[in-house]
Amino acid sequence: MAENNDTATKSIIADVADKLAAKKACPNKDFLIKLLRQAASTLPELKQSPQLSAVVKPLTDSLVKHSLLVHKDKDVKLLVAICFCEIIRILAPNPDFSDEILRDIFKLFISMFEELADTSSPYFSRRVKLLETVAKLEFCVLMIDTGSEDLILKMFTVFYDVVREQHPQSVLNAMSSTMALILKEKVSEPLLVVTLQNLLNEAKAASPAFKLAVAVIQSCSEELEPSVCGFLTSCILDRNAVGNELREFYHEIIFEIFRCAPHMLLAVIPNLNHELLTDQVDVRIKAINLIGRLFALPGCHVAQEYRHVFVEFLNRFSDKSSEVRISVLACAKAFYMTHPSVKESEEILMAVEERLLDFDDKVRSQAVTVVADLAKSNIQLFPPNLISEAAKRFRDKKVTVRRRALQKLLPIYHNYCAKCSEGLMSLSDHFEAIPCGMLMLYFDKDCKDFGPLNMEHMLAEDLFPASLSVEERTRHWIFFVSLPKIFSASHEKALNTILSQKQRLQTELKLYLVLRKNEEEIGSEEMKRRKQKQFMKMSKFFLDPSKVGECFNILDEVKDCLLFNKLEELLDEVTIESGQALIESLVRDFGDQHSDSGFLKLLLKKCFLNIFGSEHVSCILNQLSSDIFGDKTLNDSSMKLLLIIISNLPSLIRGLEEQFCSFLLQGDIPFNDELILMIAKAGPYISHKLSDLYPSLERICLTGTRNQSKLAVSAIAAIAGSSEHSIFTKLCKKLVDAMEGGQNIPTVLQSLGCLAQYSAPTFESHVQDIGQYIVEKFLQVEISDDISSFEKTSNYTSSNRLKIYGLKALVKSCLPHRRTHSSRHITKLLQEILQMLQKGDCSDLTISCENSKFMVSLAAAKSVLRLSRRWDLYISPSVFRLTVSMAKDPSSLIRRNFVDKTFKLLQEHCIPCRYACAFALAASCSDEDMQKDSLRYMAEYIREYSKGAHLHQNLPRQGGLTDYPVYIVVFLIHVLAHDDLFPLEECRDGEVFAQFCSPLLFTLKALVNAKFVDGDQDFVNNVVSNLKSIFNAIKRAEDAVNSQATPKLYMLADFGLSFANSLENISTPNSQSPSHVLLPSSLYKICTSKKRKALSCASDRNTSTEVPNELREFSCPVRTVGKDSGSQENSLESNAIKGSLVNMDICNKVDMPTFMVNCQDKILNELGKRQNETQAEKVDTVGKRHPAPSSYIIESTGLHNEFSLDDELDKGETGSSEPLTGNEQLSSSCASVAMKPLRAHREDLLSSDSLQNIDSMTKNSSLHVEPSKILQTKQTDLWNSKDSCSLQLLHCDRQEQSFLSGPQEMVDAYGSDASQSLPNMSKKEHAYLSKKLPVAVKGNKGQQVSVKTLASEVINQDVIAHRTRRRKI
Repeated sequence: MAENNDTATKSIIADVADKLAAKKACPNKDFLIKLLRQAASTLPELKQSPQLSAVVKPLTDSLVKHSLLVHKDKDVKLLVAICFCEIIRILAPNPDFSDEILRDIFKLFISMFEELADTSSPYFSRRVKLLETVAKLEFCVLMIDTGSEDLILKMFTVFYDVVREQHPQSVLNAMSSTMALILKEKVSEPLLVVTLQNLLNEAKAASPAFKLAVAVIQSCSEELEPSVCGFLTSCILDRNAVGNELREFYHEIIFEIFRCAPHMLLAVIPNLNHELLTDQVDVRIKAINLIGRLFALPGCHVAQEYRHVFVEFLNRFSDKSSEVRISVLACAKAFYMTHPSVKESEEILMAVEERLLDFDDKVRSQAVTVVADLAKSNIQLFPPNLISEAAKRFRDKKVTVRRRALQKLLPIYHNYCAKCSEGLMSLSDHFEAIPCGMLMLYFDKDCKDFGPLNMEHMLAEDLFPASLSVEERTRHWIFFVSLPKIFSASHEKALNTILSQKQRLQTELKLYLVLRKNEEEIGSEEMKRRKQKQFMKMSKFFLDPSKVGECFNILDEVKDCLLFNKLEELLDEVTIESGQALIESLVRDFGDQHSDSGFLKLLLKKCFLNIFGSEHVSCILNQLSSDIFGDKTLNDSSMKLLLIIISNLPSLIRGLEEQFCSFLLQGDIPFNDELILMIAKAGPYISHKLSDLYPSLERICLTGTRNQSKLAVSAIAAIAGSSEHSIFTKLCKKLVDAMEGGQNIPTVLQSLGCLAQYSAPTFESHVQDIGQYIVEKFLQVEISDDISSFEKTSNYTSSNRLKIYGLKALVKSCLPHRRTHSSRHITKLLQEILQMLQKGDCSDLTISCENSKFMVSLAAAKSVLRLSRRWDLYISPSVFRLTVSMAKDPSSLIRRNFVDKTFKLLQEHCIPCRYACAFALAASCSDEDMQKDSLRYMAEYIREYSKGAHLHQNLPRQGGLTDYPVYIVVFLIHVLAHDDLFPLEECRDGEVFAQFCSPLLFTLKALVNAKFVDGDQDFVNNVVSNLKSIFNAIKRAEDAVNSQATPKLYMLADFGLSFANSLENISTPNSQSPSHVLLPSSLYKICTSKKRKALSCASDRNTSTEVPNELREFSCPVRTVGKDSGSQENSLESNAIKGSLVNMDICNKVDMPTFMVNCQDKILNELGKRQNETQAEKVDTVGKRHPAPSSYIIESTGLHNEFSLDDELDKGETGSSEPLTGNEQLSSSCASVAMKPLRAHREDLLSSDSLQNIDSMTKNSSLHVEPSKILQTKQTDLWNSKDSCSLQLLHCDRQEQSFLSGPQEMVDAYGSDASQSLPNMSKKEHAYLSKKLPVAVKGNKGQQVSVKTLASEVINQDVIAHRTRRRKI
């Protein structure tokens, strides 16, 4: 049967061959297709046999004869290709074709392969069959034998081009096997290039050509390895020498080959170290990216297999190029996420941690990103210490890094909080470093995204996940507050300030709402002014105050009272949930009505208590009451957090009074400082019986620590309410009994002082007993006296401490929180302070008593500073002089303590400006640190107070000068003129005088340093003009304290004029120089022309000595440092502050701050020669303490270790400085008072006759009292006198009295007395002075006593209001 079939098949083939052969020309298409279909369907039936050559040869010849191999018709070509494919199969392995025919046959095959891309063609299956047959029978070998490399390359190209994702796997297999077969026979460069090119195909994951290339490489990797390795190695070592275009993509080729056949690159990968070490940054970056991708391949352990490459990869973390370091960080991230548990990952994380401190901000940002992304991938297994290190970048110096840290780490904290709430993670101090770092952004002033105004929103809206419960949030707050390493005093300050700002905004908004309610009762203009003032205050709590001010005006125009009623309701709301609901209701009801709904939403959020609510307070109280934590540290942090919340937002206790009081009354909770302060803050909101809490608070006032007693008194005042007077009366009696019984004297004295501040009437009723007792038992008792009895009973080892504590108690009694006008005891207290300052002025102190006595003097000086807030009018020149002289104390500890305290109070605008003289005196010490700090303090003082002075330039020139920093020269010169170290008349050495004037020169140079006023050269020009006016005015005045010191004033004024005149070449003359300079009447008085001439002659005789080179050079014109010239260093700046616009020769050649120390021996020797004479000639009752020679200066470190020298400032419950209340105002630097003038005295005081009378009074007021007179006065009588009043100065030296009641004096800066110049004044000037000159106060029995003060001693009300607002409270 089979034979019959073969015969029939052969017959059909022969018939087809005959019919084709019979045609002389190529038949038509239909004829051909009919015959070719018969042949194509018949040939597959023939088996492979070379003997069938005779059967198929006629057909072959016919097909060749009619050139059907190159026929144009697709159908014909397909059938012809099938026929030749079958013929070759039958005649295999050696078909009897010529090379030319074989090439035509393969061309035909390739053309058929090109049609494989059309998978929808009806002939697609036939073409696939053709491909599979060619692959199966390995026809491509014949192509190699015929040398048809071009056809092979074309076939490779066709395969890569036509392969499709829709092709069956058999097509891919057939193509890859065909190509692999050829490559195994012979690897040529063109075939390798076309294969490698398809490894670079874009969108490789979806590219069949890429898959085909991978399959080919995997099939013949051994054959390709030599060629591939040679090509890649050449690219690595010398890419430019390679002529192939693939040299630009060899990194990608390496990566793809490594993915499919890594064993091929065993000789290539080590060569990558060459690129890691090259000098070309771009090459290193590409090599790092490649190696990083290789390391990150899943399932591969390249870092372990190529250890030397990994080591060099790690070295690139410290590469000199920041771009390289950024690249290696990105690669490290991919490696760790793929292999988190291998050893090499630990090394990677260590390297990443180091980059968090990189000197390049872009690298630090990338390191933060890497840490955050790695933690996000698996937060539970990620090393938490890296999180805390990354959180430190919140304090990075670059804004971009801080912003990146916030952006990346905040989601990590959210994830951590969610895991903790689910119980999958425990609280970790490393993760809690994130909110602590965020909190420090409060101090960021470089970026609007941060800072005080935005931190509130961050803490309320962004810190925790929205779904986190209040209990969980509170738990996190308590935990990170308990971590001392990450929650520092700075964090606490930031949190306190943020909460207090919210409370202040609420307060100001409530005041505005009250204004609206009282709108009908207040005039329209006054109402408008008050509203604008409130809008200005509230606008400061927003980022754009000017724009917000406009928005407030728009809001004020809304007539719907319901909106403001709802707003008031929101301000009283203390729960977060209810507040949020109320905000949503307000926005829904009024958002569309308001023209700026965005501002309304912002205002509602800012005034709402959204950081902490009563829910948080309740949660903390529950945890403390039930001791949920069972951990003392967490309990303490709960108390700390509760104190922070209640201290700033005491209204949150509303509704929780019973819970709070039950917590307070628990027997196992001791009354510590935090708890007492909490009671003081929440007192107004506690509706609880005072009798329940008072016994414990009273016991603390008697037996607690000094700090506890202070807090306890404030707590009693807070909860006493209407029964305050009776409670404090009872307490005061017990305290007095305890004091007299010697029981816990330090605490009792503290309690008495604080009680006097809260209840002045109560203290007044016992002031005689208390004051007399403190003076007799403490202040006037020496170390060896009866005070030792108190040491035995009170276990107190230092009697001088009791002196200090007693003094503090009396000082506090003069500074009540509620403003009183009583000055009954201030004079007595200042006399005690004067004696304490004098007793510390001992030149023959022994080492054993130096520290203790100096501590008392320091306490007295600080007391003067505190009293000057309110009583500077009563502080005499002697007390002032001794106080500021503490800045030259031989002890560096005391000197530092006093100067720092003075600077702090000046910063807070708590003391008059004249105390800035202390900085100039401190600059004369030999301590370099003190010199630098003194200059820094002086610079800050000038910068701050010059801003305030600018605001008052619209005032008449006669009074405005006292507001400027330049006015301290008036006081400094007077202090120097009364210095016992002033060079004597017999001193002929001009250098000594120049050295003595170093504090004055220090001040003058600071005043004309444009850098201290932000480069305002116009301001400096005004200063120069003002200085000349001041010095000229002083030269036409007389010393009001001691007329014999007047020549010294003139000498110092001449020195200052020399300085001012030397600046003429660099300063523009000021056309608005003051025509009159007002000098303080307590220090200066009018000097007649005749007397002035005599004093000037005396001054000229004193200064006729040889002028040293320093002064000669000083008097020369100074150079101007242009903008383009090199900057020169000011010698007084001591490398601390540079860039002075004025560079004086004397300052470059003489170290002025060391003058005083260098010449002390010379001056003291001269003082010793005339010790008896000068002692007889002294008129001033209170000489300054002699600074000891530098060789005797000792450091009081031992005493410092025993107890703190810092004053216990008059602070409220929050520990902030005591605010000025009511009409309480700071005195000017002229010891001014701010009272309404009496019209009855105006005309008399303004008349020339009056001034002449005053002049005669001045001449007759030169009565002086011996120093012993004051010391002999019975102090007990002073404290016992019931009729003493504010002018109880009859017991004092007239010099002290003149400070209070000195004559009205105004000295013309250019030579005329005030009596001569006043008639020529304009009406405006005359009216201005008439408002300023007369002042009156009342005695305690109702008498009016005229107290005449200088016009400059009266401070403008607006000025005081401004300064009060600027105080930091």
